[in-house]
Amino acid sequence: MNAHEPPRKRIGPILKALYRAYPGATCALKHSNPLELLVATILSAQCTDARVNLVTESLFKKYRAARDYAKADPLTFQAEIRSTGFFRNKAKSIQAMAKMLEEEFNGEVPSTMEELIRLPGVARKTANVVLGTWFGKEEGVVVDTHVDRVSRRLGLTRETVPSKIERDLMELVPRKDWTAFGHMIIWHGRKICGARKPLCEICPLGRWCPSKGKVQ
Repeated sequence: MNAHEPPRKRIGPILKALYRAYPGATCALKHSNPLELLVATILSAQCTDARVNLVTESLFKKYRAARDYAKADPLTFQAEIRSTGFFRNKAKSIQAMAKMLEEEFNGEVPSTMEELIRLPGVARKTANVVLGTWFGKEEGVVVDTHVDRVSRRLGLTRETVPSKIERDLMELVPRKDWTAFGHMIIWHGRKICGARKPLCEICPLGRWCPSKGKVQ
């Protein structure tokens, strides 16, 4: 088995190596219920999880239910999430999402893909995070910047559009591993396979990676 074998032959060993390297991999966004996870995931767009966690530490003490977000003063709420970037759009999405939860879902976060993606500010990636992390439902693979980068370096996909990358990964990775695979690849992207200087010399996936030593 080497780095130039077809993806279907390499995915098994890659998964085993990921589980060995990142046995505790989980979502880095701090949350204690599905609403908190949904809000944090919306805030995480174009922002680091660490920054989001700083913001939500106080945010979640103030806003405990969907109705709290829905009734919040827009300018006040914008100021509270300002440091996450794109705060006006995020505030608008979160408040509209919360209003729909109140009006159509009795204030509760739904647990199906079809219902989640109806919510303002919630696309498939966000829905995958909530479904996989909170509800334990394997509906897809989260494709963020780390999963995009690492999966292409590993030669698991040649696509550049997230929806197409996800499709390729869903065909390769066993369904039972979809959520865990996303978490582990994200951790790997942060710790080893960085955008600028990947640490190929210590990479636990190196023997199966066609990009090893080639990324400058």
